[in-house]
Amino acid sequence: MGHHQIDRLDKKILQLISKDARIPFLEVARECNVSGAAIHQRIQKLRNLGIIKGSEFIVDTYKIGYQTCAYIGIVLTDIKKFDYVVAELKKIPEVVECHYATGKYSMFIKIYARDNRHLLQIILEHLTLIDGVGHTETFQLSLDEIFNRQLSVFEVGEGDLDDVEEE
Repeated sequence: MGHHQIDRLDKKILQLISKDARIPFLEVARECNVSGAAIHQRIQKLRNLGIIKGSEFIVDTYKIGYQTCAYIGIVLTDIKKFDYVVAELKKIPEVVECHYATGKYSMFIKIYARDNRHLLQIILEHLTLIDGVGHTETFQLSLDEIFNRQLSVFEVGEGDLDDVEEE
């Protein structure tokens, strides 16, 4: 993956929309002192570059009955089966994250289940039956999510956008 040059206006836009994906473009334009058309163009550019991958609504899993959150390490029998295992994991709707890892585990996953029995069922009836999965280790149950946020390293100081020209 390449690194793309982004300027101060792009950073300010990313800062604003990462805090609230539903912020109106005109409000972003006002905050950045540029036109709404300029914001549309910049956001389209950021999407085309793959910097912005989309927007989403966050569902409170606890309120819909998924009260167990677990982090599971997976050891593969053969690293060549990595892509196949990932494809199979994508078929399990309770698996919400998958990370390629170093160390003892080939990958880590985050999984939501209704309760501990449901978690055990997913592990026994889905995870361990995937060809290429050597074994799994559930090493952490989350008691509660304190916060979940986007990376917000796009700090833009006062006056930083004064010299940005409109497109």
